[in-house]
Amino acid sequence: MRRPPLHPPASLPPPDRDAQAGMSLITVLLILVVVSILGVAGIRISMMGERSTRNDRDLQLAWQSAEAALIDAELDILGEPAGSAAGRGAIFQRGSTDVSKFLPGCGNSLDTKNRGLCYSVPGIAPDWLTVDLASSSGNPSSVGFGTFTGRSFPSGQTGIQPSALPRYVIELVPDPDGARTTAPKDRKYVYRVTAMGFGPSSSTQSVLQIVYRN
Repeated sequence: MRRPPLHPPASLPPPDRDAQAGMSLITVLLILVVVSILGVAGIRISMMGERSTRNDRDLQLAWQSAEAALIDAELDILGEPAGSAAGRGAIFQRGSTDVSKFLPGCGNSLDTKNRGLCYSVPGIAPDWLTVDLASSSGNPSSVGFGTFTGRSFPSGQTGIQPSALPRYVIELVPDPDGARTTAPKDRKYVYRVTAMGFGPSSSTQSVLQIVYRN
């Protein structure tokens, strides 16, 4: 029996090299786009983390500055340093507070020792809400750190330091736990101290408040 003649297989068409090169280029471009997006996102996250850390540092610095002002105000009330001509401890004598030195709107005189001493009028917003604690120009109604205690505080210098001295006001408040009488000389008082501290930028501020009874 005679076999049919064998024929060579038909040859396949050559691959389209241009089409393959085009697909490779598109794939590479897509990978580059994805990598670029991931890189930009990583940079933005890193920058946000750094900014958040810096803001937290500045707020902590302002908070510590305000806390230092509260301590300075306590020493002011106690008349420290003792015997200093600049001190005004006599104003805050226990049981004999010199009420006349506490003024509505807070004192700002350069000639007397009533600077930053406040007495809020009933029915009106308390002075600590209305006094500009951030202002130190002219005759401010607040007390700069060390004004009556002679203590120093590093600020406004190079490096990471508060941009300005912390400031405070002392407000006379009737003692809610003390005996209240109609005679002013027999009334008892406590002192509401409000302090503001600053970060490396004057726009970063922290306000703390305590009620002090001597």
